[in-house]
Amino acid sequence: MSFTETLQGLTGKPLADCTNQELYLALLELVRQKSADRVQPVTGRKLYYISAEFLIGKLLSNNLINLGLYDEARDALAAVGKSLSDIEEVEPEPSLGNGGLGRLAACFLDSLATLGLPGDGVGLRYHFGLFHQSFEDGVQNEKPDPWLTAHSWAEKTDVTYPVELAGKEYTARLYKLAVTGYEGRTNTLNLFDLDTIDESIVHDGIAFDKTAIDKNLTLFLYPDDSDEAGRRLRVYQQYLMVSAGAQLILAECAARGCNYHDLSDYAAIQINDTHPSMVIPELIRLLGEKGIDFDEAVEIVTKTCAYTNHTILAEALEKWPRAYLDAVVPQLMPIIEKLDALARTRTKDESLAIIDKDDRVHMAHMDIHFTHSTNGVAALHTEILKNSELHGFYELYPEKFNNKTNGITFRRWLLECDPRLTAELEQRIGSGFRKDASELEKLLAFADDETVLGELTAVKKANKEALADWLLRTQNVKVNTEAVFDIQSKRLHEYKRQQLNLLYLIHKYVDELYADVFARCYGFTTVGLRYFNVFGQRQDPYGAYAAVIPQWFASLLKKETVFVNGDGETSRDFCYIDNVVQANLLASFATDEARNKVYNVAFGQRTTLNELFDLIREEVVRHMPEAATATATHRDFRAGDVRHSLADITRARTLLGYEPQFDVRTGLRLAGDWYAANLLMESKWRI
Repeated sequence: MSFTETLQGLTGKPLADCTNQELYLALLELVRQKSADRVQPVTGRKLYYISAEFLIGKLLSNNLINLGLYDEARDALAAVGKSLSDIEEVEPEPSLGNGGLGRLAACFLDSLATLGLPGDGVGLRYHFGLFHQSFEDGVQNEKPDPWLTAHSWAEKTDVTYPVELAGKEYTARLYKLAVTGYEGRTNTLNLFDLDTIDESIVHDGIAFDKTAIDKNLTLFLYPDDSDEAGRRLRVYQQYLMVSAGAQLILAECAARGCNYHDLSDYAAIQINDTHPSMVIPELIRLLGEKGIDFDEAVEIVTKTCAYTNHTILAEALEKWPRAYLDAVVPQLMPIIEKLDALARTRTKDESLAIIDKDDRVHMAHMDIHFTHSTNGVAALHTEILKNSELHGFYELYPEKFNNKTNGITFRRWLLECDPRLTAELEQRIGSGFRKDASELEKLLAFADDETVLGELTAVKKANKEALADWLLRTQNVKVNTEAVFDIQSKRLHEYKRQQLNLLYLIHKYVDELYADVFARCYGFTTVGLRYFNVFGQRQDPYGAYAAVIPQWFASLLKKETVFVNGDGETSRDFCYIDNVVQANLLASFATDEARNKVYNVAFGQRTTLNELFDLIREEVVRHMPEAATATATHRDFRAGDVRHSLADITRARTLLGYEPQFDVRTGLRLAGDWYAANLLMESKWRI
């Protein structure tokens, strides 16, 4: 039976009469049937790759490529006037990942299946993923990104597992998504969800009630953690993933003959960054329920689990306040305490403890102590871990540290997105590179071949011209195809936005340079003002650019925890808004002597974060006396923070006549009155 006949059998009518939606559903069903034919029994050990993210992308084309059906599908559809590219647009983007961590996890699963190795993913079935990004007036807008439909790739099963969160039992339901490798086997991405999730609670962009766990638990990947409810929600999410995942692993291993004592002969569990770290105490807890004592359970789990560290940045080395775990997963804390005590018998170095002196639980520390392997994801990264960031652990466990360089499966981007280049490569080196990337080394033989280099350049030029045509047709943007193209398409989530601060600083400095150039070349006069830590009424404590002062006012007024980064002795030069207004007015009437210069606008006084907290608390107490007992919670220093910042305002005083009238205390009094009036009056404040 031809491909056309097979597809027509699924649609029930001629392909030319089908809508793109009907053709997409028929192709989806065909892929499912063909993928099921490649499921193979598991013998020996099976890998379980637990990750908060799997950025799998649209699956139709990738699956058609891996099943060897892509060319047939494209040609059969083209023969009846249909475009496979148009049909691909019908498929919603699976919102299961965001960035490099998720993409590499997805590529890892693809590679396992391609190599014929039994390896499944374990994660969560997010309803909206991160968010849908749009731009209006140059500002990013964030809205829910629904992708789940009645015909999703992730198929619902009857398998459920009980998960206890904060003393309440929830039911985790398993969804299975087939992962078929290129000319390989079919493995599974296991995704867990709750039947009680209510998408309708999302409003005002991507805001929702973070305390309604039964309704929100799997709504979003990385829910906003700017408040305590958001941070706790992440703990809820992580435990749902690892508890349901651990129960699945034990059930599958038992079905293959495992007696739990020999778990490491049946399962290898990879902890992808620290999000799944609680799988260690959870497995120990579950093995205890099977009658295995603590010491043996620790040995079993250590032999079964391995840890991948993706970055040395603080956000990848999660540290949760013990109070969070006590509240959300009280059943794990006795086990974590015993693990901490056991770790302390191996080293006297307090910095390697699992529970530190501030009652924070270090997930990465638990991972390193109680897995058999810790790997970085690039040779340089691994060396930094060994010699710097995790040096103490390397000295304790040198045998555990190793490197696994990350890589991506390139097929979908090469074969689907660049057929011209694919054809050129196959003409020169054959098709072996489709499965074995090392085959691409054969191209080195043509490094000095002007004919081949010219043909490759022609392919690049044709692709640039096609992109330029698309931009003109769809975006009304005309580009020069002789220019260098540098294109990024990426949602800018909160935890990534700090990376833009450096670009912001460079931008401000370049603006000053340009102002100087224009002054010297064209006689164009300017005055540059550098504002330091401005505060005052109407600052949004909930916005993307929320400053520390409105945030702390909001937290104290709402009886939430105030978090201080570091020891609180970091200092800043805080400047009340009325001082800024004065500087702006003076700059507007600057004399010739004062023009074409840059001025600092501040009060000229250092205030530590500890002092600032005390002052804000004083103002809140005037309106809410019970705040008098409030204390701040200190956490790690924020990476890259400048310790002290104090502005020199001498030039502004001398040349502009700038004399700031409002010190920090006075400014806080004026701002505090406004915040108290507005935050106490409304349940959720908005400008």
